[in-house]
Amino acid sequence: MLTTLKTSYTDTRAADLAWALGREPLPALAVLDLELSGAKLQLRLLGASHQVLLEEEGRTCSETVACMPGSSTPLPLGVSKHVGGWEYEFAARVETLSDGSFAGRAQELLALVADHPHGLAGTFPGSPHAFTAMLAQRHEGQVRWRTWHAYPQEGQLVVTRTRIGARMPAAL
Repeated sequence: MLTTLKTSYTDTRAADLAWALGREPLPALAVLDLELSGAKLQLRLLGASHQVLLEEEGRTCSETVACMPGSSTPLPLGVSKHVGGWEYEFAARVETLSDGSFAGRAQELLALVADHPHGLAGTFPGSPHAFTAMLAQRHEGQVRWRTWHAYPQEGQLVVTRTRIGARMPAAL
């Protein structure tokens, strides 16, 4: 699902993003409710990026990646922890692209997410390449999602990957 967000573009820099677990639901500009093999997942686009709410078997988890005033937890490169009886893993990276590469990558990602049944993307007024996009799936008992936060004025794309669920057995 692709939507134009009815707000001004509030994320000013990739470096302003912060990460948090366990926050209450924040006001959302667009929401996609999904059911993935018994897991209830809500993808939420905020005026300041994204929030994911997960509920399964009476357990809940909330992940927020956004510009959060007063937050002292910057966007980590990686997190691995126990959350509500689940194994939670988060990873983030920042890609810096040339203007031409950025525009092409933005179009590619928006096309991928817009037509996906488990995808939600929102573009911000003022730039067709200012967007936040999210894509979720269920794989081998885990719920996974990826997000992309675009900062065309800096030529930066913040990419995150999250997976949560039962611990996966080590590969032999």
